[in-house]
Amino acid sequence: MNKNVAVIGTGETVFRSHHPDKTYVDLAQEAVVAALRDANMEPGEIDAIVFSMAPTEFMGVNDADKWAVDYIWAAGKPFMRIHTGGATGGSAFHGGWLNIASGQARTCLVVGADRVAETPDAQHVLNLIWDRFYEHDFALNTVTMIALMTQRYMMLHGLTEEQAARVVVRSRRNAINNPYAHLKGQITVDQVMNSRPVSTPYKLFDICPRSSGACAVVLACEEIAREKCAQPAFVHGIGGIANTVFMGDRMGPHTDAEIGDFAEFAVAGRECYRQAKITNPLKEIQVAELYDPFSGMQFPKLEALGFCKPGEAARLSDDGAFDMNGKVAVNPSGGTLCTNPIGVTGLVRHADAAKQVMRCAGAMQVPNVQRALATAVGGSAQFWAVSVLGADVI
Repeated sequence: MNKNVAVIGTGETVFRSHHPDKTYVDLAQEAVVAALRDANMEPGEIDAIVFSMAPTEFMGVNDADKWAVDYIWAAGKPFMRIHTGGATGGSAFHGGWLNIASGQARTCLVVGADRVAETPDAQHVLNLIWDRFYEHDFALNTVTMIALMTQRYMMLHGLTEEQAARVVVRSRRNAINNPYAHLKGQITVDQVMNSRPVSTPYKLFDICPRSSGACAVVLACEEIAREKCAQPAFVHGIGGIANTVFMGDRMGPHTDAEIGDFAEFAVAGRECYRQAKITNPLKEIQVAELYDPFSGMQFPKLEALGFCKPGEAARLSDDGAFDMNGKVAVNPSGGTLCTNPIGVTGLVRHADAAKQVMRCAGAMQVPNVQRALATAVGGSAQFWAVSVLGADVI
């Protein structure tokens, strides 16, 4: 069994709405080449592959992971595809960790790609998760579902739309330093507030884009990590949990959990922190790469993950606590609000967190990072993944 597992290489493509000059497998291969080069490795040194891939309907190609095998040098090696909706990239990272921690492999490549904008209506594809008899007639989709959760959080904790808009402003500003980010630039709270209404409280700028691109991460046991990499990002802890697909089963007098507070993250976070020996996240974690495709999601997630008490995150955000030079830098990359290739978004969060620990984040680098957190959420906010990466073994 390999107790200590580390990220030793990452690779990303530029993310945009369309890549007319590249096929799906071209994107996957580009990310793999970059990750292998970063890890100082050749394809033959990879023992196993985990493929991160959400719904294939987005691109109109059935099971494109099979097509990708020859392009990512996976033939003749153990291969698995993981799909947990938006959480896929985080779940795939956990699968890669397990390959090595279990002793089945000494190195593992985790890779995936997505072409979300290939379908003219991604929401139509995503809506297929809902119950045909009970839920389709209510126009419940991933946007309106999260809007309902945020409305509940706003009622409980007094969050304003302007406070959520400041998250967008910070994310777009951070993304200026990210060469791979889809959306970036200096925008204002007024621009966010005046963008087209979509589903109360969300306007167009409160919502992530549909991004296409690829990401890859090379994981290795400690022996190889120290041989290949000057500063590996060791996996200190992971946590994951699933919930029922139906929103109605998560609310009402039969449950103690509040639909707006993302209680699942608290459960997954506690297990991750237990493994990582973290007792005070705000003091022990310097960077948080959160999966937050909607502006209002950031606050309950920070609270559920123990960075502050319920209802406090918006005030701390207003005070600059989550800026690049704040108490904890939240989404130095710009995060999911700026780039969302659904099937690999969680993997991008893990790659960007690893870069911070490896001291190779370029203009996004936060000083003196010892630990970074990465998360992913998928399905009807049904699947949850949390990881902590650190600069040395624990």
